Amino acid sequence: MVFHNFDELIAHVKGQPSRARMAVAAAGDAHTIEAVLRARAEGIVTPILVGDKAVIDQVLAELGEHIPAEDIHDEPDLAEAARKAVALVRAGEADFLMKGKLDTSVLLKAVVNKETGLGKGGVMSHFTAFEIPTYHKLLMPVDGGMVTYPTLEQKKAIIENTVGALRAMGYDCPKVGVLACVEKLNPKMPETVEGDALKQMNQRGELTGCVVEGPISYDCAVSREIAAFKGFESPCAGDCDVLVAPNIHAGNIMGKMLTVTCKAKMAGFIVGARCPIVMTSRGSPRGGKERPAGTSPRLLRRGEVPVHRHLRRGRPESVRRNPNGATFDSQPRLYVHQAGRL
Repeated sequence: MVFHNFDELIAHVKGQPSRARMAVAAAGDAHTIEAVLRARAEGIVTPILVGDKAVIDQVLAELGEHIPAEDIHDEPDLAEAARKAVALVRAGEADFLMKGKLDTSVLLKAVVNKETGLGKGGVMSHFTAFEIPTYHKLLMPVDGGMVTYPTLEQKKAIIENTVGALRAMGYDCPKVGVLACVEKLNPKMPETVEGDALKQMNQRGELTGCVVEGPISYDCAVSREIAAFKGFESPCAGDCDVLVAPNIHAGNIMGKMLTVTCKAKMAGFIVGARCPIVMTSRGSPRGGKERPAGTSPRLLRRGEVPVHRHLRRGRPESVRRNPNGATFDSQPRLYVHQAGRL
């Protein structure tokens, strides 16, 4: 199964028997509240709003809508609203989390807290899906929002997180392209070396549930005609579901290029935590908030998205060597990306 657009995916979610409970951190703007109300009207979620109650009540009154008092938690302070929303998920009172009108860094600080957050010891990554007018199905570029300069092991974990989410949605065997500017292994280009290494992991059975191609250029990943012209043969050529960016800058630029220039529709959320975490820009239009709110529950109803521990504890192989002899630290790192939000 693959989804060609968000309408197909959301229709698939609507067919599920029960609603997911969604905690919204800092639900203080009309766009966010409209988005969750529409998801509620479609039978997808039951919203739980955490934020300034006076503001929430005013927005609801202006919209002519009602949310039960027990599903509104009064917390005007943004950091406290984030902590409260996370606590609701930990307590089992909410199934997943959505970012409202607050900085991403404020919410992620509550999410990654080792004692009270939603981490599970692995890598959290940013899952994004795009409906692009010129592409034949949904496309998932990762990771443009969480891990800044992923190591080889972290790229493996990002692929596992993304493939786990897609398989939870109903995909059988997603096609993954590990991007570089060329399609051939070049020892002087670490991106091509890691792309080839990830492909070999897939062929050895270390990366399962998907087909991985790497290195692969963007044009070969999304165009069969260009791949054929270049003589590049792969089951992923022109048919990728997932594109793995070399770093956060490439992933973030690619996402903004698709939405701003190519007029793509986008949904995004964090995977690798105890639950999906819907992340949208404070400036996102209503549709940019509705789509992730509508698609995230699909992950819950097919079972929890797996979190993969991609490194052993301790220090074995903590420093690796690239083909040029330079060393780089391979210990896992999670960075809170504050400025570049899709």
